[in-house]
Amino acid sequence: MATFTTSNAVGEKESLADIIYRLDTSETPIFSAADKITTSGVFYEWQVQELAAAATDNHVNEGADASFATPTATSRLGNYHQISVKDFAISGTLESVDKAGRERESAYQKVLKSLELRRDIEKSVGDTNVARSASDPRKSASLITWMTNVSVPSDMGAATGDGTDTADVTGTARALTLAQIEAANQAAWEDGGNPQILVCSATNKANISNLSAAGTNLVTNQVNTTAGTAPSFVGAVSVFLTDFGELQLTPSRFMSNDKLFMIDPDYVCIGTLNGRNFAESELSKTGDADKTQIVTEFTLVVKSPKAHAAVFGLNGS
Repeated sequence: MATFTTSNAVGEKESLADIIYRLDTSETPIFSAADKITTSGVFYEWQVQELAAAATDNHVNEGADASFATPTATSRLGNYHQISVKDFAISGTLESVDKAGRERESAYQKVLKSLELRRDIEKSVGDTNVARSASDPRKSASLITWMTNVSVPSDMGAATGDGTDTADVTGTARALTLAQIEAANQAAWEDGGNPQILVCSATNKANISNLSAAGTNLVTNQVNTTAGTAPSFVGAVSVFLTDFGELQLTPSRFMSNDKLFMIDPDYVCIGTLNGRNFAESELSKTGDADKTQIVTEFTLVVKSPKAHAAVFGLNGS
């Protein structure tokens, strides 16, 4: 007698896990490191001040009258807010049926779209070469346009450093070296900055681990055998102790191989227009679907451009 099996039977109940596995990263190192502020105008401005150069001959005669030098005026910087949106429409039927992994499709999509917006901001701020623009659509100047303490090839050049123009990145790219990182970091330190995090692509993170100084690798491959713990093989650099401060190496999935940034988080923030911080709006209903828009209106605020440093014009090797 033939055995009745599942291949012949009708009505086997579907076996679908009641969970959704999401691999895509939501880590946004620049966005996460930056302070968040609320702004009230399309064009946000701030002031920077520099001290007079230290004098070598600040000495006067006994009883001398005071002499009054003209104080140094502040410099005024600014950036435009950029509008970024995510939209979705959910049919009435989809919202009503039983679903695996989520109860309400609209709530699930709101979470996804908000994460996607964070990723878009990270990419826009850290991996583009865009000057501020008042034209429609407005654009927020990206991080590289504020960088003046830079290491670049001789046929490339830094931007002015106020977000009004782009960096010149049209020359011949070169391989990453230790000297490039140290030169840019030193320039920021000499200007009063103290970069704390180095943000780069995965490729450049690996390249840093393989850099050599005076013929000695930054990483000395070794096995740690601390009592009571499993042995671990050390093959990467996570903290780079330079002559001018400690840099926490932070790989970003949203940066290209042509650049890296050394950032002082105390002097960079993300400004969001009041009431426009990942604001959700239910749009007019024109049929059997619920329409939602999530909008954020943000700007990059580089409080003191000289506090940071960059290396660009890299070829990923």
